[in-house]
Amino acid sequence: MRALITVLLKELLENARDRRTLLSALLVGPIGAPLLFTLMINVTLHRNLDNAEKPLKLAVAGAAHAPNLVGFLTSHNVEISEFTGDAAAATSAVRAHDVKLVLVIRPEFGARLAAGRPAPVELYTDSSDTSAGADRNRAASLLGHYSAEIARWRLETRGLAPTLLQAIAVDEVDVSTAAGRAVALLGMLSYFFVFAALMGGVYVAIDATAGERERGSLEPLLTLPVERRSLVLGKILAASAWMLVSLALTVTAFAISLRFVRLEALGMSTNFGPRVALSIVLLMLPFVLMGAALMTLVASFTRSYREAQSWLTFVLLVPTVPIMYAAISQLPSRLALMWIPSLSQHLLISSLLKAEPLAPLDVLVSAGATLAVGCAIGAVAVRLYRREQILG
Repeated sequence: MRALITVLLKELLENARDRRTLLSALLVGPIGAPLLFTLMINVTLHRNLDNAEKPLKLAVAGAAHAPNLVGFLTSHNVEISEFTGDAAAATSAVRAHDVKLVLVIRPEFGARLAAGRPAPVELYTDSSDTSAGADRNRAASLLGHYSAEIARWRLETRGLAPTLLQAIAVDEVDVSTAAGRAVALLGMLSYFFVFAALMGGVYVAIDATAGERERGSLEPLLTLPVERRSLVLGKILAASAWMLVSLALTVTAFAISLRFVRLEALGMSTNFGPRVALSIVLLMLPFVLMGAALMTLVASFTRSYREAQSWLTFVLLVPTVPIMYAAISQLPSRLALMWIPSLSQHLLISSLLKAEPLAPLDVLVSAGATLAVGCAIGAVAVRLYRREQILG
């Protein structure tokens, strides 16, 4: 134990003097990522809220053919501008982004409407222009609303109840909570936690293995009367310590920065108080130990600092793949998935953010499986250090 603590303190002190380690473990990932994520969320929310409040600008060709429709749109916060030109001109104007939307009303609109037949209009838009998506949906919704009102008036003038067209009345009951709805935006937080934790220990793992081999200090270290197991465990624990610091800083930064996100304007709220933050760190602790063991093992096979960086860059991406797959596939949290490291932590953290109670068995299986994988990787690393080939 004394030898293990000595190795641990040695690695911690050596890396504390390394400016690159300090920047990556304590600044770039833990502070930069939460600030960037919060800024992106705030910009998106601000744009959506502003689009909902600002008048919809709509260029209309043939407005004289449908004065009632134009009046309806104007009364619903739509700014109408006259557009002159045919269908080709409307297409060119939208493609060139001179205007976002062009509504073309045919001359026969009024006659067909009076005859009780579908009246044609054409809404020109560019679906590849993502900035026009909200305006396009808003315009299409208003046109559909106007069409529904015309249909209702037609039925009433014929002495028919408009409810005849509504065979089934569907009342959608949303049982989600405000915190649960927020996970739609915050569901990828676990990705940042995993990545920040790994980034916190990557340079420590490289310096303690390939770095020592490159400096020529590994061979004198191995000649000391220290068990190889204590030596390897000391290096793994040193990487784990830096990873834990990086993770704690990242979680704290998110807990603070998310307080400045206006989710309440969308009927959402963040369940990210001090208790949740502490729970996230505890849930990630087994993954921290496993990640440190994995990076130490991979870096031990390399012969130089640069080669170790190349390999560990790939290793950083491996634990994030299950999280990305879960986000795309919308995997629900269940016991069968708690055996997979990183994925189980992602599912448990998502449940925490939704303010859902965690099943004790899920937590135990997740921690046990992740620790078992970490111990197996650590055992391989110890066995590798017992071989003379470790010196290169």
